[in-house]
Amino acid sequence: MAEIGILGAGTWGMALTRMLANEGHRTTVWSALPEEIETYSKTRRQPNLPGMVIPDSVRFTKEIADACTGKDILLFAVPSVFVRATAKAAAPFIPEGQIIVDVAKGIEPETLFTMTQVIADAMEGKTVRLVALSGPTHAEEVAQDLPTTIVAAGRDTEAAKTVQQIFMNDVMRVYTNEDVLGVELCGALKNIIALASGAALGLGYGDNTKAALITRGMHEITLLGVAMGCDERTFYGLAGIGDLIVTATSEHSRNNRCGHLIGEGMKPADAVVKVGMVVEGINAIPAALQLKQKYGIEMPLVDAIDAVVNHDADPKKTVHDLMTRAPRSELDYRKS
Repeated sequence: MAEIGILGAGTWGMALTRMLANEGHRTTVWSALPEEIETYSKTRRQPNLPGMVIPDSVRFTKEIADACTGKDILLFAVPSVFVRATAKAAAPFIPEGQIIVDVAKGIEPETLFTMTQVIADAMEGKTVRLVALSGPTHAEEVAQDLPTTIVAAGRDTEAAKTVQQIFMNDVMRVYTNEDVLGVELCGALKNIIALASGAALGLGYGDNTKAALITRGMHEITLLGVAMGCDERTFYGLAGIGDLIVTATSEHSRNNRCGHLIGEGMKPADAVVKVGMVVEGINAIPAALQLKQKYGIEMPLVDAIDAVVNHDADPKKTVHDLMTRAPRSELDYRKS
């Protein structure tokens, strides 16, 4: 059995912690919020996963060194905006060659780094073995042991296979993929399209609209990914279309819920407060805009969401503008 340190005690981190502990792995959880550690230690509950009980074998700690020392796997499960700060705090206690698994999905606006790249950069020259774990995996369902599939992506294939072996069981099937950039790009950008899908629902549009947003949204993400050197097959796999479908359609998706509220007329900032958790799609917009400009890619859906979220554009007029763009062939894969 493996020794696993978990940095972050949100819904996804705790759902994975429970799953790993139930498989017999020794898990230690750290949070930057001391009160969170105290609450979990006493109640063995995660408030946003009300039906889930945290196994007694799970250890909680307020010391990041405790969670990082002597571990076979170190799991980063903090929101993307906190990945760099967490990595810097953990770096002094992380040994050379440590396998680090990241489950945060995002792109850092200042550097345009994916989350594994952010972690590598924060190690300041120390060599670690990085794996991104991504796919259609709502914490609410993993916490109930509902069948789930996910991708362990890393250029270090042996590290990815180790993660595959440790995380795989009869309710979690894990695939490997060497295209870590493609997997991480999908994980970050699908949240923006999920905002659009939720907004369409809030505006009263139907399944046709949702299907169009998912399909054309994946097209935009794929265009960018291929321009960046990613493997096109990744975008039609679990981390690509699989994760986009679940995030753009599920009631568990905070991005979908936030978009729904915006479509109903709520201001974006108020919608985020109403959702009550980090809405990664909004955080991903600045980086997406920079990347599309850098690589010369048309991404009209990303532009539309940016207009509504950040520039007070009217959602219905934005949809009208999308629908009345110049006609073109669907087979022209250079444009959107």
